[in-house]
Amino acid sequence: MGLNEVPRPVERTIRVDIGELVLDGFERLDPERVSAAFEAELSRLVRERGVPLAADGGQALDALSGLPPLPSTTSPGRLGEALARAVHAGLSGRGESR
Repeated sequence: MGLNEVPRPVERTIRVDIGELVLDGFERLDPERVSAAFEAELSRLVRERGVPLAADGGQALDALSGLPPLPSTTSPGRLGEALARAVHAGLSGRGESR
């Protein structure tokens, strides 16, 4: 490496598998739009902020609980984004893992 070269940060792959999202009380919302907004927002959060619980090489969680409450909204996009932020908070150690 020469004097003017800047080292590139090492990219890490973070994989989040969510088997099923169950949203009780939101029957009127389009689940595909909620899912698309959730996936886009969670991807952005992981890319920009990482996942602190995975910093030591990985961790498997069966469930997250104690997450921030979701807003009451009729917008599938806003619900998906809020859900992604709640899940990311849980993956960042703000919540209870099981």
